[in-house]
Parts: sequence; C-alpha cells; structure tokens
Amino acid sequence: MSADGTPRGEVYFEFRPVGRQIRVTAIDAATGIEVVVLGPVQAAQSDLRQLALRKLMRRLAGETGKV
Repeated sequence: MSADGTPRGEVYFEFRPVGRQIRVTAIDAATGIEVVVLGPVQAAQSDLRQLALRKLMRRLAGETGKV
C-alpha cells in the first residue's frame, strides 16, 4: 500500500451472482484486506470493478489513518 492508501500492487476481483445482484469482492494482494460491494446484474462489470476499487482504497486509507 502506498502512503496515500492506494494499492501499490495487485488487486484481485471476484464477481459472484447472488439472485438478481452481483457481489464483487476486491482484495489487496499485499495486505489481504478485502471489501465487498453489491450491484445490479445489469451494471457494467467495469463500473462495479471501479466502485469496489474505490471502496478498497478508502478502506486502505483508513487503515493508515489518512481518511
């Protein structure tokens, strides 16, 4: 993780359908910290990925006290 809370290395994404929604998990490879977002099945995968990444970045920033 960099000083501003953004992932420095790889981020893994998992997309799982849950009924009429998609559950997206974003995992920071360096720290193992993960976040989950839910979105409609009709949403573009790129939009859901971006949303999950922003949530992960905020969580990582919070871990370093830079919220």
